[in-house]
Amino acid sequence: MWWLIAAVGLGIPLVVTAMPEFGMLAVGAVAGAVTAAVGGGLVPQFLVFVGVSVALIAVVRPLANRHRRQSPALASGIDALKGRSATVLERVDGGAGGRIKLAGEVWSARALDGDQVYEPGRTVDVVAIEGATAVVI
Repeated sequence: MWWLIAAVGLGIPLVVTAMPEFGMLAVGAVAGAVTAAVGGGLVPQFLVFVGVSVALIAVVRPLANRHRRQSPALASGIDALKGRSATVLERVDGGAGGRIKLAGEVWSARALDGDQVYEPGRTVDVVAIEGATAVVI
């Protein structure tokens, strides 16, 4: 019974702090409770608790860290527009800029290179979005 109380006690900080290690310790406490239920003594219960908890932390934590470091596979918002092609609607240059059609919408645009000029009908690539202006090459 004490192991189940410990599991619940470890589950509370898991929910409050979102630290998965508490969840792994709670699973270890449940394993200790199972050991007690099958008739294991106090020392085996404690060893099972420690063994399961350490094993989970050693295996699951590196997997979670690797997964967290990966960038999302699906870009959204402004990030989804970078690298896309657009059609010049009004002359685009590095100064006053112009207009392009990007992803079905009309955007203000300026050339990345201040000396470059793109005439209407030309296809350009979006390299960045600065506010409501697409920077193109």
